[in-house]
Amino acid sequence: MRTRTLGATGLTVTELCMGGGPLGGMEAAFGYDTPEHRAVETVHAALASPIRFLDTSAGYGDGASEHRIGTALQQSGGLARDMVLATKVDPDFVTGEFDGAAVRRSIEGSLERLGVERVDILHLHDPERITFEEAMAPGGAVEELVRIKEEGIADHLGVAGGPTSLLSRFLRTGAFEIVLTHNRWTLADRTADALIQQAHEAGYGIVNGAPFGGGVLARGSDAVSTYCYAPMRDETATAVRRIEQICADAGVPLGAAAVQFSTRDERIHSTIVGVSRPERIAQLLEWSSWTIPDDVWAAILDASGRDARLQN
Repeated sequence: MRTRTLGATGLTVTELCMGGGPLGGMEAAFGYDTPEHRAVETVHAALASPIRFLDTSAGYGDGASEHRIGTALQQSGGLARDMVLATKVDPDFVTGEFDGAAVRRSIEGSLERLGVERVDILHLHDPERITFEEAMAPGGAVEELVRIKEEGIADHLGVAGGPTSLLSRFLRTGAFEIVLTHNRWTLADRTADALIQQAHEAGYGIVNGAPFGGGVLARGSDAVSTYCYAPMRDETATAVRRIEQICADAGVPLGAAAVQFSTRDERIHSTIVGVSRPERIAQLLEWSSWTIPDDVWAAILDASGRDARLQN
């Protein structure tokens, strides 16, 4: 598997990253549950694969994802030296507060659940849940994140969320080295292009999450009627069906086209894919290396790019 340097962080990451969202058993978001034993088995499959990048969050299942990853790490003898581990701080599970004190409690809980003393990357997660001014205020989330980095608890800071204009604003503060965008750079949505280009030109680490848009670009429109965990717009559904037909005619799995849309972009250092079953690791590796003829790829890009801003 190809590796890339994550911007100015100097970290070496594989082009694929195992996403821990589905491991948290968040049925409301994903439409299915992931039993704990299967989640732990899935992490073991990832640890045994060429993927050397794990991403999770305190907020995934109120800590369940981190706990299950931590269990697998303990069973396997700890985090391997070549594995990059990222997690995210979230609002307080009980009060919903997202100030500096909540950020501190979030990372402390994460370290305990994961069974580690530090993490390679710590993201400010979905900062759209508070105002930019609240996040940047004295005693706020960003000030505490910087302090956590200075203490050596996190080596690098990132910002991970949805609204691309807000992520762009956080990058301009100089507090972050990495940006993680999700569901906004896929075959069905290209709204993160300006953000990715900004980050690329400035030398930030760039991570793209959810290339399947929550599942539809892996399982197809007959099986999934949502995009980014919300009802799909008509124009998005039309684009997905166009791409599905091209892939079906060429014998190319839809998921292969979806994941390669991200991994083929030289600006993107790693692509996060949420996984909930051990066998999905092998499938993901197969899709990422699937040979897609040039003419088929050109047709896929043309079909997906007719509407530059499909969903966001």
